[in-house]
Amino acid sequence: MAHRLQMRLLTWDVKDTLIKLRRPVGEEYASKARAHGLEVEATAVEQAFRQAYKAQSHSFPNYGLSRGLTSRQWWVDVVLHTFHLAGVPDAQAMTPVADQLYEDFSSPFTWQVLEGAETTLKGCRKRGLRLAVVSNFDRRLEDILTGLGLREHFDFLLTSEAVGCPKPDPRIFREALQLACVEPASAAHVGDSYLCDYQGARAVGMHSFLVVGPEPLDSSVRDSVPKEHILPSLSHLLPALDLLEAPSRMS
Repeated sequence: MAHRLQMRLLTWDVKDTLIKLRRPVGEEYASKARAHGLEVEATAVEQAFRQAYKAQSHSFPNYGLSRGLTSRQWWVDVVLHTFHLAGVPDAQAMTPVADQLYEDFSSPFTWQVLEGAETTLKGCRKRGLRLAVVSNFDRRLEDILTGLGLREHFDFLLTSEAVGCPKPDPRIFREALQLACVEPASAAHVGDSYLCDYQGARAVGMHSFLVVGPEPLDSSVRDSVPKEHILPSLSHLLPALDLLEAPSRMS
């Protein structure tokens, strides 16, 4: 007999799935430093940021909440460490820059909506799907999405800061399912991270779609993700949902 799967809930990653920074981090940091009279190379700052962010995430996961940090202090420390690694002699003198950057990255004007995002979200709504955010973001996310005109598309937002655990921890996905009163088999997640989004959602029994950018997928990832789960762009999501929900033959 034919069995038709019906999706009821779509959860979404945000950064580099629905929105992205208008300028690379290195350029933003270097620009603010210049405004405070310090010349640093954007490329050096970009490389330093990647090192600082990785080290901070390793030492203080999920904004250091379990270690008594706030997400704001966590980010200020990342900025100061970034400038230290970039060769700024007195990185502590950069505290006003760090504070300004935190505020700048809180503003929707620092971000832009990715092509096809709003059209796709509207299309999902027309299909009667509930939409929610599941993101490893901090408390600034709601205001950013509101400012970009995207907040209205979502029933609720879950950030790793609010829930207390980041993707791919299954608890954040289960929290979304519980809030929506939906079984995993009737839900799917959309995101650009193979580990945090694709594998994280599938580990709790949800369906999942991997959004890929212009860079080619790592061969090990490409070989482990079915082609129909890969989205070259957000415009591919609705056809992928049609394929997922197509009646299948059950014995």
